[in-house]
Amino acid sequence: MSDRDAAFEAYFAARCDAMRGTAYLLCGDWHRAEDLVQQTFTTIYLAWRRIQRHEAMDNYTRQTLVRTFLSERRRGWFRHESVGSAPTDRAVRPVDLADERLVLLEALVKVPPRQRAVLVLRYWEDQSVEQTAVLLDCSTGNVKSQAARGLATLRGLLEEERVR
Repeated sequence: MSDRDAAFEAYFAARCDAMRGTAYLLCGDWHRAEDLVQQTFTTIYLAWRRIQRHEAMDNYTRQTLVRTFLSERRRGWFRHESVGSAPTDRAVRPVDLADERLVLLEALVKVPPRQRAVLVLRYWEDQSVEQTAVLLDCSTGNVKSQAARGLATLRGLLEEERVR
């Protein structure tokens, strides 16, 4: 095994689970999250030789993951098969924090992809407005407006769920 492969393997082992969690928050499906992480790390592996600072890879990896997610969403629904509908058995009221988390994750999946990406990066990954703007290749104002819209959408979805 070359030094290149060993370095990549070590990085992959260290960051794969964290990126899988972020991917899940973006897409709401563990299988799709696996696919996103696989596509992301494949892209990174192909560019590994050209990358100068391997110690500062997290932002690049996160950016690649988000762009892969957004790119996949732009292709349209017709390229993805849907395995089934949403589960029919739901809890009537959230009882504990685990249930509340599930309700939040279910609502997050319904937020538009760009807004969801901003919410995940800002509030889950704890990125600053500036870092999020760099990762999404947009202005800080765009990040702020997408975050505000995303939070409003999320609040509306959670309110609907509470009324049910």
